Amino acid sequence: MLRFDDLQLFVRTAQSGSLSAAARLLDTSPAVASAALKRLEQQLQVRLFVRSTRSLRLTAEGELFLEHARQALQSLELGCQQLAGSKAEISGPLQLSAPSDFGRNTLLPWLDEFQRVHPRLQLRLQLGDRVSDLFREPVDIALRYGAPEDSSLVALPLAADNRRVLCASPDYLARHGEPQGLEELARHNCLLYMLGGRLHERWRFSDGRREQSLTVAGDRSSDDADVVRRWAVAGCGLVYKSWLDVAGDVQAGRLKVLLPRWRGEATPLNLICAHRAQLSKPVLLLREFVQARCAELLARAPWST
Repeated sequence: MLRFDDLQLFVRTAQSGSLSAAARLLDTSPAVASAALKRLEQQLQVRLFVRSTRSLRLTAEGELFLEHARQALQSLELGCQQLAGSKAEISGPLQLSAPSDFGRNTLLPWLDEFQRVHPRLQLRLQLGDRVSDLFREPVDIALRYGAPEDSSLVALPLAADNRRVLCASPDYLARHGEPQGLEELARHNCLLYMLGGRLHERWRFSDGRREQSLTVAGDRSSDDADVVRRWAVAGCGLVYKSWLDVAGDVQAGRLKVLLPRWRGEATPLNLICAHRAQLSKPVLLLREFVQARCAELLARAPWST
């Protein structure tokens, strides 16, 4: 029978592209990790990875087995959460606010899964990019990018390592070519986002040694981040978006990350509330749940490989 910890190691190794990195994440030694991987391959009677002294990549059989391993681990995790939920069931309304793009395209299926574990919880979701007034509006918590401007608010990290990435659709790139350097962005149509009436036309990047920022231009802008992402998927131009917003599109091939050696600016996701008294058990469970899902997406980010 396959062991749970062996499957965990396999999935983590596939995500990080490194056996030693997976061992660190699971708090085990490289030798134990190597033995676990060999044991799994022996049980399956296939090679899951092609190894060399400097690289590690999935074999065709490994690619095939990866999705099944992920689903198995998710099913086991859901079962454990349901058992825990049955021992300490949470109920009642939970009112939360989230950004339009992240909320619609990433958070919604997570909330579906969370509510299946806690069926007596009543979720009330507000989506929009305007920052909610947590002291006046009927919202318990807000999920927001960046630190709150009001220092009196409580902010708990959900995805501290999240960054923006430069993306475009394969259709746009087929018609206009792929930029080979930041200086080429001037000849591309850049899709712009507005917040509070201010146009975010200054895009910032870093290659680890130096930072570079440039002003871009394009024929479309919106105060709804989801609209900007949809324009990019439709092939209308380049977009500079939070990785958490576009990870699904990149994985599905609808968008491609451009100039990956240039890191976009940090865009941490936080859970924000007005008072620590609002950090109820449902809020803390939701935070832990969303934090774990964000970590899975960040493990596949271009700067993590």
